[in-house]
This record gives sequence, C-alpha cells and structure tokens, in this order.
Amino acid sequence: MKRTLREIAKLVKGRVIGDEDIEIDGVGGAENANSTDITFALNEEFLQLAQQKAGAIFVVESLAVQRSSKPLIIVDNPRLAFAKVAKLFAFKPYYHPGISKNAYIDDNADIGENVSIHAGVTVESGAKVGDNVVLAHGVYIGHNVIIGQDSIIHPNVVVEYDSQIGKGVEIHPNTVIGSEGYGFEPANDGYVKIPQFGNVVIEDDVEIGSNVTIDRAATASTIVGKGTKIDNLVHIAHNVEIGSDCLIVAQVGIAGSAKIGNRVTLAGKSGVVGHLTVGDNTTLISNSVITNDVPPNSVISGYPAHDHRLERRIKVARKKLPDLLKKVRKLEEDIKSLEEKLEEER
Repeated sequence: MKRTLREIAKLVKGRVIGDEDIEIDGVGGAENANSTDITFALNEEFLQLAQQKAGAIFVVESLAVQRSSKPLIIVDNPRLAFAKVAKLFAFKPYYHPGISKNAYIDDNADIGENVSIHAGVTVESGAKVGDNVVLAHGVYIGHNVIIGQDSIIHPNVVVEYDSQIGKGVEIHPNTVIGSEGYGFEPANDGYVKIPQFGNVVIEDDVEIGSNVTIDRAATASTIVGKGTKIDNLVHIAHNVEIGSDCLIVAQVGIAGSAKIGNRVTLAGKSGVVGHLTVGDNTTLISNSVITNDVPPNSVISGYPAHDHRLERRIKVARKKLPDLLKKVRKLEEDIKSLEEKLEEER
C-alpha cells in the first residue's frame, strides 16, 4: 500500500521539503533502503548515506538541507516518526479474515467480526473474541476468556480460563497467560498445593514477548497495566500488579504480590522480591534485585539493590582493592619496622 509524502507528513505531524507527491511503499535503514523506501537520519553521516539510496528521509530541523538530493520530512523525533510509519508497511503474516475449518470454536463462544482464526486454534465455551482479533495457528483460548478487539495472538499461545485481554494487545509465540500460581503449604507428609482461584487481567495496548509466563492470582487478579511492554523470557508471579507504561526486559522475574508502579523500567535479568512496592518512574539496572520497598523516581542497582550512584562508587572502589591491599601490607610492614626500632631504643 503506497502513501504519498504528504500523507506521511500528516501522520507524523511533519513538514516536507521537496516533492510532496512522491509515493512511498516501505521503510528501510539508511544503509539498505531502496528508492521507494523512507528512512531516517540522526546525523550528517547517515544523512549522506540515506541520500544515496532512500526515496525520502526523516530528519530534525538542524539537518534540513534545502537542496537535498532527496525529499525530507522535518520532525522533532525522526526515530519515532520512522517507527510510526513502519507500522503502516509492516508485514501481517496472520491477518487472513475468516475462520479455518481446522479450528475448534465452541458453540457457546462469542466471536466478533473480521477475525482471523487459523488452523489448530481452540476457543472454549464462554470465551469472547472481539472484532479484528487474530488468533494464529495453535492458539488455545480457555473458558470465559475475553480477548479485546484488534488484539494479535501469535502461534501456540495459551490463554487459560477467566483471563481478560484488553484491546490492541499483542502476545508473541509460546507465551502462557493464566497458568497456576506457585503456591504450596508444608505438611507432615510433604506439601499441599494451594488452589489458585483468581485470574489475569491484561489491559489495553500491552505487548508481551515470546516464552513469557504470567500466573493467575491465588485470589483477585494478576494485573498488567495499560501500555506496558514485556520482553521475552519474563516470569510474572501470582497477584503481581504492574502499572501502566512499564518496560519489563528479558529474563526479569517478579515474585508474588509485588506491586510495580507506573513507568517503571526493570532491565534485563533483574528481579523483584515478593510483597514489595516499587514506586512510579523507578529504573532497576540489569542483574539487580529489589529486596525492599523502593520510593518513586529511584534509579537503583546491585544485589541487594540500592541507590545506583552509591553502587557505581562501590564498583569503582572494588577495582582499587588490589592496590589498597598492597598499601595496607606496606603500612603494616612500616609499622612493624617502627615498633622494632622503638623496642631497640628502649
């Protein structure tokens, strides 16, 4: 689907320098775009490269060249403009409106309009699938699950019973939503499993990566707030509550009943101990673990995690330990030598 530069500029609230009627049918990087692609440049080097290949270029005002060899669209954030336009041309492999004859749809399921339901999909009784939803091959939708309109569920995703998925949610392959939380009570003869009666609520515009597990609550709901983005290989335990617009990066683990505020970033391989509260706008650095409540607007790191500025000082000091040990040994030798001299003088 082609778009003119005029249409693209309107979408990103930009200004065109050059021919507004040029048609674009794709996106590409500065080094590999073709003559019908649009790309972006953040500096002079990439601008020169993009002018050799691309059909048009997003740039900031300071890079605008009135006599550019290629049309430019002036925007405040070229990378953001590029991302918005890329969505227009992105390949949609599972968008094929219709229901495969090899899918199982229970008679008591409620299926919306213009859905794409592929072979091997199962939709159980009581489930509600909204308009324009895509269920790719092998997806399982359990009893009484709700899938909001315009959501995309990639192959082999499992959404267990009573889970609620909002509008515009995307869930990538092999993720499990609503698996049972990990709850056991010790007894004289082993452990007794604690039934998990709650559910999972995924709010609107959330994206969840591949091989993620989000456990159902023991009671009430495990919640992922609106606009939150979750990377691959993340585990979110039962009764966790995550706020809106959070970034949860690969291999993060969040233990049961932790409460994560809004706009929190948990970097790769970091973790949060259960029953803690992490305040809004907090950033947890990679490979760190939160073991106490964290106030809003914090940047923390380490194990256990603490103020990141202090952690950096500790790391700098740690590198100096070998030299410090040498100095201590030298001081010990000097002190011993002085003590021996004093003893001789007596």
